[in-house]
Amino acid sequence: MALDPNENPDKSIHKFESMLKTDDVYFFDAEDFEEIIHHYLNNGKVALGKKAIQFGLQQHPNCIELKLLHVEVLVFEDKFEEANRLLDELQNIDGQNEEIYIQRANIQSKLDNHKEAVRLLQEALELANDSFDIHSLLGMEYLFMDDYEMAKQSFMRCLEYDDRDYSSLYNVVYCFEFMEDFDGAINYLNDYLERNPYCEVAWHQLGKMYFSKQMYNEALASFDFAIISDDSFLGAYFEKAKVLEKLGRYAEAIDCYETTIEIDDPTSHAFLRIGKCHEKLGNDDLAKYYYYNTVHEDPLLDKGWLAITNYYFKKKAYKKALHYINKAINIDGENARYWKKCAEIYAALKNFDEADFAYKQAIDLGNFELETWVKWATVLENTADFNSAEQVLLQGMEFYPEEAVLHYHLALVYLYMGNAPEARKKVKSGMELNADMVTDFKTELLRYKHLSWITVIFANNKKTSTK
Repeated sequence: MALDPNENPDKSIHKFESMLKTDDVYFFDAEDFEEIIHHYLNNGKVALGKKAIQFGLQQHPNCIELKLLHVEVLVFEDKFEEANRLLDELQNIDGQNEEIYIQRANIQSKLDNHKEAVRLLQEALELANDSFDIHSLLGMEYLFMDDYEMAKQSFMRCLEYDDRDYSSLYNVVYCFEFMEDFDGAINYLNDYLERNPYCEVAWHQLGKMYFSKQMYNEALASFDFAIISDDSFLGAYFEKAKVLEKLGRYAEAIDCYETTIEIDDPTSHAFLRIGKCHEKLGNDDLAKYYYYNTVHEDPLLDKGWLAITNYYFKKKAYKKALHYINKAINIDGENARYWKKCAEIYAALKNFDEADFAYKQAIDLGNFELETWVKWATVLENTADFNSAEQVLLQGMEFYPEEAVLHYHLALVYLYMGNAPEARKKVKSGMELNADMVTDFKTELLRYKHLSWITVIFANNKKTSTK
């Protein structure tokens, strides 16, 4: 006799496992086997699932549902030929079974043939009475194809069947977000909240959309509603704290971050943000305390070491800053930001050779910021390596041809090299791009007591402009 799953849903599983431990063979209805197999597959216990399929097909050799579960396992194990053969047999028996098309679609999806998978799922959709799962599968296939509009529509259909399907809700918002349609996401979520006013997930997602649009007051209200709906919603407190930081309300942000620590175990990220807030408030000792807590909680969090580095750098404690940036680099030596900061510290320590090396690392790792080119060139000037400084500035101009600062800086390098004609050309091109910056250039010459250069360059430029 079949066991009643409503009476004790685990009873058939316990009975099956008891059978495996003995030589006895117990009888189960096909529905019992389906329940047992689903339990094992859903919990990642594939070997036990296969055992249950084996016993199930021995007792119910003609059961299509058990054979389809066998197909599911074959597909999971990438045994596509065997799965297709079994599906062909099943289709001859029951050609109107939508699960056959779903499993064929799964095979095509795993073969990266997503268009064919979509076609098969649409056929399944025509046969299915309950199409919730098929719309979800269609949504995933459209995501694989980068068709975010169709994916969005599919996941929206899922929410029409079950408005508590938060996985689909996240996917809908993801599609809006990827298409940068933040207004569309906001409108959709507001409509959803009209129907589900106490859905903390929707309020949380709405707040994130407002945050993306820099609508911080609206974002704050949304996260507050998320917290009202669920006062233990960790993500809502964290996002609310980020908004409060943006609004300059650092003390309130600290309260929110501390709440996340009370709700769950402390996280290095929460400690880091609390430290940043205290630093903004001028609470230097507390900032330092939380930065050290950050790296204590997670010694591999390179951002924590960078925060300590920046703290000491601002205090002009360059040797301490160097100690901590080296820790960050040891954790993530491919991070261009860390090498740039390392270069700045070496430059402040007047260790220009090491600064030169660090700037080169930063550039090689993809830091092409304007400031990096200018500061690197300055370091090379301090070592009197004017040829390298010239090359650095010319490289920088490939990225920023319209930035006057590079032209003026290159003019200065040419003067150091004794190449007054090229210096005049660069001053002229700099003035064409930004005439106001010429004052800074003159100040730089005066700082190094090169008054004669001012006279030569600007007298010549005056003659050139007169012509």
